[in-house]
Amino acid sequence: MIKIIYAIIFTYFVLGGIGFYLINRKREPEVAKKSYTKFASYFLIIHIIFFSIIIQPEFFRFLSVGIIFCSTFELVRLRTFSLAKKNAFFMLSLLIFIFLAAGFFIFSGLPWEVMLFVFLILSIFDSFSQISGQLFGKKKIFPTISPNKTLGGLLGGAIIAIASSLLLGNLYEGVSLKTLSMAIGVVFFAFLGDLAASYYKRKYRVKDFSNLIPGHGGFLDRFDSLIAGGAWGAFYIYLLS
Repeated sequence: MIKIIYAIIFTYFVLGGIGFYLINRKREPEVAKKSYTKFASYFLIIHIIFFSIIIQPEFFRFLSVGIIFCSTFELVRLRTFSLAKKNAFFMLSLLIFIFLAAGFFIFSGLPWEVMLFVFLILSIFDSFSQISGQLFGKKKIFPTISPNKTLGGLLGGAIIAIASSLLLGNLYEGVSLKTLSMAIGVVFFAFLGDLAASYYKRKYRVKDFSNLIPGHGGFLDRFDSLIAGGAWGAFYIYLLS
């Protein structure tokens, strides 16, 4: 089963690579280089997490602690070095983050099949929303918060991710209403997590949380959707299913 799943994911990467080529072929060389760097970093990150889940789930729990720690540091650091402290906003943001981070940590202890299902759905949504948004996105949905988010990107990523849950359903509940509900929730929370992170950055007038991950920015820039989507996975398993 894992070989089939990896074949599906690798096929998605090939399609994504073709999409990035179509997007970048008319761009300036420096802009295209940054885009390819982002794609290469994303390829590496996906593989590290994918194989940590299927080979040694305890290692993924270790990774989740590292992601939470680095993300918390970035969240606090951004406010600390900003001239605009916005104390009430910061405390509310921190409480929301702690809530989601706790859910994400619980998620890292779920059965590996559930973790892999959630991770793959949100990764497919994240990557194809970017690709479809750059290829077909015209109408911006939150221009003041996240200028690059478009209706075309959201719909394209969501449709592909939810449809993919039918291919990956054997990891969870097969082709069923529960599988679709889990996938829809993952997409919704992943989108909200990304949007919330963008809103936080706009409040403190920065583009990225840091520059630790080439092509992506900081840990929260890369893992905001994973934290939120993972939290949904834990809440759904323990509270709704």
